[in-house]
Amino acid sequence: MSDPVASKSGFLCMYMKNHPDTLVAYVKYFGKVEGNVLTAQMSSIDSKGMTLLYKLKSGESKTIRVPFDPLLSKYEDVKPRLLGMKAEAQEGLGMIKTPQLTSFRFPRLGGLISVLCTLTYFYFLSPPPPGTTFLDIPVSTMDALFAPAHVFRSTTGFGLAFGTALAVMGSIHSAEALYSWYLCRHYVKSNLLTAAYVGSTMIFGMPMWVDLKKRVQEKRIESVMKVE
Repeated sequence: MSDPVASKSGFLCMYMKNHPDTLVAYVKYFGKVEGNVLTAQMSSIDSKGMTLLYKLKSGESKTIRVPFDPLLSKYEDVKPRLLGMKAEAQEGLGMIKTPQLTSFRFPRLGGLISVLCTLTYFYFLSPPPPGTTFLDIPVSTMDALFAPAHVFRSTTGFGLAFGTALAVMGSIHSAEALYSWYLCRHYVKSNLLTAAYVGSTMIFGMPMWVDLKKRVQEKRIESVMKVE
């Protein structure tokens, strides 16, 4: 299967010749080049990364490879990825201000998926024992409802007590909440907004910090577009 980006490498390299400052920012930030970079150009690009040639003030010329993480899946991903990397590089080099979020956004789809995953997690790993009743629900109904979960546990031999399952999930969400706090330290000034993100991450987990990072990237690209 051919690389969807490599096939357009020539065109992209020619296009990027019109953006030398961006290429220099890539070299200095992603390549961690501390010297005085005079010029830079893109020599090739594919779905895994781009190869950049650059020249230092001393006259020395070198080549670096800047990988893409995650990889590009299609050609249409190139422009938004390069814009996002440009914004990240310029922010890291102090060329543009660090974006600041001033409002809270709840990712509805992500939150719904989180709730469904949580229910599935407890359903299969920590179902109530057979013969349990709940809120006047007949025992036969409860047993039928959780029969697949008991088959899963008996087949795989894998299951957790409810308290243990809760502690595992709490530990994971606590680590994710700590990461949200780390992101908020850099991109959120309001203590109330920070508390909202950290608290919602404790409840809903990954969708919250993923959306937070997405919003930061959107702000970065927006600031770059304003400059241009």
